[in-house]
Amino acid sequence: MAIDIGRRKFITGLGGTAVAWPLSTRAQQPTTPVVGFLNNASADPFAHLVAAFRNGLSEVGYVEGQNVTIEFRWAEGQYDRLPELANDLIRRRVAVIATTGGEPPALAAKRLTQTIPIVFFVNEDPVALGLVKSFNRPGGNATGTTLGAHGTAERRWGILHELVPGTALTAILAKPDGTSSQLELKVLQPLWESHGQQVKILNASSDRDINTVFAELAALGAGALFVTTEAFFTNRRNQIITLAARYRVPACYAFREFTAAGGFMSYGASLANGYRQVGLYVGQILKGAKPGDLPIQQPTKFELVINLKTAKALGLTIPPTLLATADEVIE
Repeated sequence: MAIDIGRRKFITGLGGTAVAWPLSTRAQQPTTPVVGFLNNASADPFAHLVAAFRNGLSEVGYVEGQNVTIEFRWAEGQYDRLPELANDLIRRRVAVIATTGGEPPALAAKRLTQTIPIVFFVNEDPVALGLVKSFNRPGGNATGTTLGAHGTAERRWGILHELVPGTALTAILAKPDGTSSQLELKVLQPLWESHGQQVKILNASSDRDINTVFAELAALGAGALFVTTEAFFTNRRNQIITLAARYRVPACYAFREFTAAGGFMSYGASLANGYRQVGLYVGQILKGAKPGDLPIQQPTKFELVINLKTAKALGLTIPPTLLATADEVIE
């Protein structure tokens, strides 16, 4: 009997240890938070921007693969897939959803969840879009940063016509259902009408449309091209730049990414800074901050970048005053 009692005590003790050990281990190894990343474009053209997002996260102490996991969802230009992709992240029970690439991803996520924190990067006014209540106190489950893209449209238009004076017809590349395109057209129309400038709006929603637009642009004899601020066009910047070179049309863009890849000129805020800010806010939320208490970030610096090599290929001479004020000149 003594042996049986001892054996029973040993088994009971072992069983108690077996129950306590996993609980202790779990306490020492907390679950790694999962961040959802939603973008309406493709991964490759945005690789350097994803790196900026990771940099923002790391500044708050989160490093992918060490203490945070990132689930990426790319719509590959198929905007109708955004609700499905956002819902997939919600089912994954991510701790935060980072939406980049303009308004559509942010709106898709916001429509599907009022509880999971959302950190967005949009082109336009998030209050007007219904994403937040105010810039200083967003409220609810969303916050982020905005480019205020239509606010720079007038300046871009002015620089383009200073670089290409006397242009008889200017074409505008727009996305018919794009928020930024429509806001920029609204800002620019009084400007071109007051100066008596001829304008042709060319709409594109696919790769084929972009090819068609440039053929039409050439047939019209347009002397300059203004590209509106749409993630759709940023994702296809190499196609647009190649066609602009083929048809020898000076084009202006909102982002340095275009000019660095061979575009004529750009004026606008830094996309990389915006993605970094998204990473910073995601990290702060993971540490316990509430999105509704984090004010909307707005750009304070806008960069003029001119590609001299492209200007020479187009046979254009850049005014010395503009060269002197450019933040970057690519030769």
